[in-house]
Amino acid sequence: MRTRKTYSADFKRQATGLATQPDHSVDEIARDLGIGRSTLSNWIRMARDHGELAFPGKGKARLTPEQEELKRLRKENELLRQERDILKSGGGLVRETQQVKFAFIQEQSPAFPVRALCRVLQVSESGYYSWKTRPPKRKLNDQQMLVEIHEIHQHSKGRYGALRVHAALRIKGIHASKRRVARLMRVAGLRGKGRRKYKKTTQSNHALPVAQNLVNREFKVAEPNTVWGADLTYIPTTEGWLYLSVVLDFHSRMVVGWAMGNRMTTDLPLAALNMAAQRRSPPGGLIHHSDRGSQFASHAYQRRLWSLGMLCSMSSKGDCYDNAVVESFFATLKRELIAGRVFHTRPEAEQEIFAFIEIFYNRQRLHSTLGYLSPQQFENRQLAKEGRVA
Repeated sequence: MRTRKTYSADFKRQATGLATQPDHSVDEIARDLGIGRSTLSNWIRMARDHGELAFPGKGKARLTPEQEELKRLRKENELLRQERDILKSGGGLVRETQQVKFAFIQEQSPAFPVRALCRVLQVSESGYYSWKTRPPKRKLNDQQMLVEIHEIHQHSKGRYGALRVHAALRIKGIHASKRRVARLMRVAGLRGKGRRKYKKTTQSNHALPVAQNLVNREFKVAEPNTVWGADLTYIPTTEGWLYLSVVLDFHSRMVVGWAMGNRMTTDLPLAALNMAAQRRSPPGGLIHHSDRGSQFASHAYQRRLWSLGMLCSMSSKGDCYDNAVVESFFATLKRELIAGRVFHTRPEAEQEIFAFIEIFYNRQRLHSTLGYLSPQQFENRQLAKEGRVA
């Protein structure tokens, strides 16, 4: 069953800030963040009317139990009515191929919500939209191919090298070998952003208790919300350091929680953990893996893990490879967003990092470990395989 999405106050503030920039539109940002246009418009209106007081929590008044129950019953009745009407017109298609089902959904979409059609016919929304937008496979000459390569490279803001450009071409239905893509990029002077050397940032010289390593570098995880990794890093600005804490799901490499601030205290990773717990509602027994930093070993952080039913796991002392998934994300962030740039203010850096995480990394960036899918696409595909709505 699909759960209602919730968003933290920080997420709402960053989203509204991004949508109100002159070079962005509300439609564009809503689409890139995977939220409804009306939802984002409501947040913008709240921010305009109430300023910093707009998002003290979830951003809306709490309903009484009676109002909640009435709302739930109305929603259930509407869903039952939609399912009844869909079954009357296309119930015999349940055992048909996906292609037949997708064609029926496209035909009936003016009369019924796509979500309801997909639910009744037992296909995923993401699968339908992928089928609808998938172009026919085609072959191009070098000049046409180079136009496509330039477009993909520019869309990634110069972050993609030949392997990811090749994967993006394949997704667009364009045939080309990896060697050909690399050759054309070399001739055009296009290249991805190179790797940076690892730099130690953890402060593990403390007397706080540490936990056993339960992960042991087993980073391939079959199910979501079973193993998470957490860490923090810092980004330079002319105002001083901006600290970033993240929580990643090892299953899909998705950033499920993040927090930014000007102090590297326990409050920062706690805020990232709370965002992740709010968004994902993980079951008890989830393994939370981190380094031995004082923030993660603190009593406040450990109490929160305990209250969420999570098992604490920590890397060996001074071994960055024990938390390689999160370290790899930070390397990607610094290579593809921060290298060669100067952020003049912390808010400027926060806005860019928010867009990188929520729009580019989670929803667009092709991840080699995931078969050149984005984390969101990977999770949607897994849900579709299980017959659940993405």
